[in-house]
Amino acid sequence: MSSERIDIATAREMWRAGDTVIDVRTAEEYACGHIAGALNVPIGILPKRLELVPEGPVLTACSMGGRAARASSLLGAAGRTAFIIDGGTKAWQAAGLPIVTGRKPQ
Repeated sequence: MSSERIDIATAREMWRAGDTVIDVRTAEEYACGHIAGALNVPIGILPKRLELVPEGPVLTACSMGGRAARASSLLGAAGRTAFIIDGGTKAWQAAGLPIVTGRKPQ
């Protein structure tokens, strides 16, 4: 399937439409601040735990985009449609979009 980089405005619209966001950083990084509603599936476990990612289009996020690109490629190889949020969580926050702290998506 596809795997492409999208800008923050496109990511925001997909997020608002209810597409799944997965944050592939460590649990500690995720707890320090993540996109509201993002699920935490660290890149280290993603290849073995693809079932943790809900069906449908997936937006991948990390701090700046490197790990998200790897995750998107893994998902694409598994037949999933995945998108990389360009600039990651830092760009999302810089755009004034919702960031929350804690270990659970909000």
